Amino acid sequence: MSAASLPAAAASAAMNADAVARAARVRLMIFDVDGILTDGSLHFGTDGETMKTFNVLDGHGIKLLQQSGVATAIISARQSPIVLRRATDLGVQHVFQGAHDKRTIFDSLLNKTGMQPEECGFVGDDVIDLPILSRVGFAASVPNGHPEVRSRVHYVTEAGGGRGAARELCDFIMRAQGTYEAALAPYLA
Repeated sequence: MSAASLPAAAASAAMNADAVARAARVRLMIFDVDGILTDGSLHFGTDGETMKTFNVLDGHGIKLLQQSGVATAIISARQSPIVLRRATDLGVQHVFQGAHDKRTIFDSLLNKTGMQPEECGFVGDDVIDLPILSRVGFAASVPNGHPEVRSRVHYVTEAGGGRGAARELCDFIMRAQGTYEAALAPYLA
């Protein structure tokens, strides 16, 4: 019986088990920025884009994920010095901005890291992200992501973009990989 023909609760459990299995294989987690690491709002002044707001819980989650052995990357269609600064602060190893052809950038990242697509996770919120979301082993989105995106991913966060979604994903991956408790241990000693 396929997950589509199961009762809603059983189908949800089957989808969650699939998402857990996929997250357990992630060695490289890739984040979009606008709508994922931020709430998607763009603040413009007379000199252009002036501000993006990032969530500190998301940032700490990314650091914990890296400490657990998962590499991180950012692929964003927009170009912003603020994103580069945030990525540097978090120790994100691979940052690609101005990436309107995300498929080509993803291929470049695979070549650079030696990773296979099924070892990668990606979280995006709009149709420009589909070329990566359709290829990675673990695809995720946020509740306010475009319906075409949400219908094609393995996991949709409960938290919104810029409001804890990245942290939720990082925790989910670490739990799936059995590294979550070790990540918390230094804070519980």
